[in-house]
Amino acid sequence: MADISLTSAAAARVAAIAARQGKPAILRLSVEGGGCSGFQYRFGLVEAAEPGDAIAQADDATLIVDDISLDLVRGCAVDYVESLGGAAFRVDNPNAAAGCGCGASFAV
Repeated sequence: MADISLTSAAAARVAAIAARQGKPAILRLSVEGGGCSGFQYRFGLVEAAEPGDAIAQADDATLIVDDISLDLVRGCAVDYVESLGGAAFRVDNPNAAAGCGCGASFAV
């Protein structure tokens, strides 16, 4: 199993956002303390990967995760979901023992 993965829907959204902002289609996922369940996901476009980052390619986009955050999200898939409640990136994290209703934070 790959350390991290990016779905085609998420890759298309990253590529669209990056094109609008004139940046490379590289999405960084990081984990920070906080949120309603203990840890929260942070997303942002970056110019390039850093040494030690885990890297996943999908279509025309790249997902990167730093080595510290990787321990908390290893095996995850990042998806982009549109629903009546809105549209957002969603992390399917096999390491999360619990999560919040909005999907932005988790506990291990």
